[in-house]
Amino acid sequence: MNVTRTGPARDPGAPHATLIEYMFQFRAYTVDMTGVFQGSLLDWCEQAGPGPLGDTVRRTELDFGAWVDVRPGWLGGADELFERLVRNVPWQAERRWMYDRVVDVPRLVRFYGEHEQLPDPALVETRDALNAHYARELGEPFRTAGMCLYRDGRDSVAWHGDTIGRGATEDTMVAIVSLGAPRTLLLRPRGGGSARRYELGHGDLLVMGGSCQRTWEHAVPKSAKAIGPRISVQFRPRGVR
Repeated sequence: MNVTRTGPARDPGAPHATLIEYMFQFRAYTVDMTGVFQGSLLDWCEQAGPGPLGDTVRRTELDFGAWVDVRPGWLGGADELFERLVRNVPWQAERRWMYDRVVDVPRLVRFYGEHEQLPDPALVETRDALNAHYARELGEPFRTAGMCLYRDGRDSVAWHGDTIGRGATEDTMVAIVSLGAPRTLLLRPRGGGSARRYELGHGDLLVMGGSCQRTWEHAVPKSAKAIGPRISVQFRPRGVR
């Protein structure tokens, strides 16, 4: 994968840098996936779009009022959508202030707020299908879409819950659609315990609901194996990050 920086980040030591700029810096990148991504032989659908939900969703009840829904291969044409998003999303490399220095976040990111246009019509259709299925249970629509591009096994995300905002105190849902090569998502009770393992890629859907964000944690660990790139699209209600 060739990654090219297209925009400079502000020097955190610059005299006019704000506190936010000091803690969170972004650089814009273009990503060339030529010769890296290998699609699934089972994803033969030409047009990307969601399949049925209903009885095809498998729910697992967890402890503390949390639950997880899984629907393998929900998004048809997922590999074509993956390649479009790699080309069309203005990916950013995030840097964070950690302890006594600024460090690179090991993945590329892009967040779409509720008033921003999503970068592909298939994502609009996907969000609408999730809203139709979960509206009664969630009580509100999914409004935002966060995206992470894991370029290879070195990219990861540490243990965390989506507890910025209402997720820290209220039951909510986070719906994750995985595109590209499968990666492991781990889920464990907050504070430690046995982890559940999910291999997600090529259009798989995983939804975390109930108290999951505040009573459980999830992570995508690093891998020493040769792993292709993956995009995670996270649909959330208003006020949940």
